[in-house]
Amino acid sequence: MKTVLTIAGSDSGGGAGIQADIKTMLANGVFAMSAVTALTAQNTTGVEAIMNANPEFMKKQLDCVFADIFPDAVKIGMVSEKNLIRVIAEKLREYGPENIVVDPVMVATSGARLIEEDAVEILKKEMFPLASLITPNIPEAEVLAGFGIFSEEEMKRAGMEIADRYDCAVLIKGGHSVSDANDLLCRNGEFVRFRGERIDNPNTHGTGCTLSSAIASNLAKGFDIDTAVERSKKYISGALAAGLDLGKGCGPLDHGFAIDNEYTQTPDDSRR
Repeated sequence: MKTVLTIAGSDSGGGAGIQADIKTMLANGVFAMSAVTALTAQNTTGVEAIMNANPEFMKKQLDCVFADIFPDAVKIGMVSEKNLIRVIAEKLREYGPENIVVDPVMVATSGARLIEEDAVEILKKEMFPLASLITPNIPEAEVLAGFGIFSEEEMKRAGMEIADRYDCAVLIKGGHSVSDANDLLCRNGEFVRFRGERIDNPNTHGTGCTLSSAIASNLAKGFDIDTAVERSKKYISGALAAGLDLGKGCGPLDHGFAIDNEYTQTPDDSRR
């Protein structure tokens, strides 16, 4: 079985972060490991508090994982503090894993800011050059590129500039656009458009975490980056279309929508 390490924050509500990553990885057929960057007190209505991990403890988490079960891919999500970013980058350079997917989490679906202002520059300087793929949404890509994105041409320009600057592939997620959910993969001066159906479901908490984790899972299994993105978009569409409705705010996806076996049965199912 292939293995994936997620380095991200914990979501007490279960819809995003480490929790979404592990569910996604299980559903995509890989073994998930985790290094927790922060604890968050949150639910579907918002983030109440964030408590960052200690950098020395982060080192120990990463050393323990890499020394025992070396991951076939690494997914990096919420890292809100600059010293944690430096530690993670140091350990990634030390161990040299392949298939590093960085989801530059800056703002939660609820609108809460999830990264300190001075940490953004460290993220760009220390982490992005190590990445195989960066997966910003449109607001994040605007921050990284330094200009507004209101058209596909501007998506292409932003993707090209970010890819050239950090020498990696960039997937700009179009879910924040008005009319579609198309994503644009920019790599080596070329573009690949991944068309997505806009699904009428307000419960989108954790979509970014889920997509990046699915991509990391598929890269770990040996799929090329185009196929990994295509498979992951199909998975997230299914998780949205399942129509899970939990909580009083923007709820989570149904990460296990495709899992159907005797262990997922309810008492009513078993009587059929």
